[in-house]
Amino acid sequence: MPDKYAEVRETHTGVVLLVGDRALKAKKPCRMAFLDFSTAALREAACARELELNRRLAADVYLGVGHLSDPLGGPSEPILMMRRMPEHSRLATMIAGAEPVEAQLGELAAMIAAFHTTAKRGPDIDRQGTVEFVRIRWEANLREIAALNDGSKLSGLSEIDFLAMRYLAGREKLFARRIMDSRIVDGHGDLSCEDVFCLPDGPRALDCLDFDDALRFVDGIDDVCFLAMDLEFRGRPDLSRLFLDGYVEAAQDSVPASLIGHYVAYRALVRAKVELIRAGQGESRSIETAEEYRRLAVEHLRQGTVRLCTVGGLPGTGKTTVGTALAGMVGATLISSDRVRKELVADGVIDGQPGMFGRGLYSPDTVAFVYKTMLERASALLENGISVVLDASWTDDERRSDATALAKATDSFPISLHCVAPAHVAALRISRRDRGDSDATPDIAVAMAGRRAASGPESTLIDTSGSIEASVAAATEAWYAI
Repeated sequence: MPDKYAEVRETHTGVVLLVGDRALKAKKPCRMAFLDFSTAALREAACARELELNRRLAADVYLGVGHLSDPLGGPSEPILMMRRMPEHSRLATMIAGAEPVEAQLGELAAMIAAFHTTAKRGPDIDRQGTVEFVRIRWEANLREIAALNDGSKLSGLSEIDFLAMRYLAGREKLFARRIMDSRIVDGHGDLSCEDVFCLPDGPRALDCLDFDDALRFVDGIDDVCFLAMDLEFRGRPDLSRLFLDGYVEAAQDSVPASLIGHYVAYRALVRAKVELIRAGQGESRSIETAEEYRRLAVEHLRQGTVRLCTVGGLPGTGKTTVGTALAGMVGATLISSDRVRKELVADGVIDGQPGMFGRGLYSPDTVAFVYKTMLERASALLENGISVVLDASWTDDERRSDATALAKATDSFPISLHCVAPAHVAALRISRRDRGDSDATPDIAVAMAGRRAASGPESTLIDTSGSIEASVAAATEAWYAI
């Protein structure tokens, strides 16, 4: 039996009437910084455009454009005619009810990846994926938030500005590579749990961003980060990771984790802006919700900060153990001087006898070349959004200065860790360890300690005389102390 009354749903830009098996969507006669629905003609065009764009992902849901007439003889109002989706199948409803949605999110990830594969591309679309235009979007959102924010609503916006701009400043090669790999697409642009419906024959993603094409021209990973952010905001970071992992696998995308964090933060900031708009329309909880989105943005920008960490110390102090474990904990790439040296020897680039301090493979020129090679490899990773842990002695002021200069040149956050342990403990470790990449002996350790500065004043000392777990925990704390 059909419903006796229509249900009304409202957003900050539109009104939806739910009547029987139909949903009738009208635009509010509003003008904002990012859209203009102020006339009937503009609203008509917006409805037609919304129909065209959303049929890409849900052709059986978007039926056509109709009109509501005025019984008093006034102008008619354009409306979008849609098939009504069952409320119980809405992803937001299912999550709120603690229903299992893992399989549906897997299907959705594959569906969006397939959609991106065939989505429209071109020079105008690629342009929106450059550092310049991504920066413009960040700046526009921050500017619009500032206009909505009277100083008593959201705090900490300067940190968001700083962290986002620093990331972009050092990652031009990453964004250029994303364009070269055809990752910039005419996407959905507004993928949220409220607009995904899990039907028996597969998911439907509704309500794509239609009022500004440029805002829909995004990196594919940016597109899916909106839903990933929304899932996390709803208290399900596990589902967020599952969805992102499914998309990355289906899209065969080797995206760095830092870029995912950057775009999750951007999407959270967009939602904070929307909540401030709703606050101006009288929504009582919107300020509190906007603050929650702001905190989420800051968290992901901090986590996604590209870092260059030197882990130094004399032989036997556990620097390789700490560096290897730290890199694994935080998802960074480890570059070891011992490993680089072995590779350069195998390739015939350097030669000399091992095990002699200051001579052979450890002559000043050869040591300098090994460090230079490490920093060159690190530079390529940092520019592509991948944090790096550099495992070497780092007991020379010049070498440490070179690492600091590289962090500055790539707008990466520098971290200096220096491992220490009593001399007898270090000597015992050297004598007992399996032969690996290191050529160090107890005599070399003594020579290094006598002739080199132990650490720089900026270094965080990591006492490795205790458990490995305690040393790695101290290193991890220093990693995230930004």
